[in-house]
Amino acid sequence: MENKKRTGIKQLLVNECQRIQQEVVDSSKAAMNEAQVALNEYGPNKDRYDSFRDQLISRRDMFAGQYQKALAECSVLIRINTTAKNDCAEFGAVVITDKSNFFIAISIGKITIDGELFYAISPNVPLYQSMKGLKKGDTFEFNKQKHRIIDIY
Repeated sequence: MENKKRTGIKQLLVNECQRIQQEVVDSSKAAMNEAQVALNEYGPNKDRYDSFRDQLISRRDMFAGQYQKALAECSVLIRINTTAKNDCAEFGAVVITDKSNFFIAISIGKITIDGELFYAISPNVPLYQSMKGLKKGDTFEFNKQKHRIIDIY
């Protein structure tokens, strides 16, 4: 039963991360399309050094970059096996410490599942580097605070 509950929590975490990330994808795509419409309405260059058109192009390209990054992070979430048992702090693991709960996936921030607060973090952040590869019962220090790993799944 305990294993089933853990798998359920991990699945809920993945689902919530996917929902939040899909909102990011949708909003960045909408902003990119809106910037493209503004660019199309403005028309061709008015003169050789049309800085306003350059600003519109930069704005569209910025949103296009955000859109591509958001799509890439969605594909990262798909790779998480929610039924896998993680024995150490690694990608896809839920790490419970005496101070906080972490889900190692992508950087989303705070997520509440069944009244419990989790922090979705990326394997690229310094906090993860402090706990990488550690097992249940191990301790690590981050920002001069000691954390003891109570559970990993």
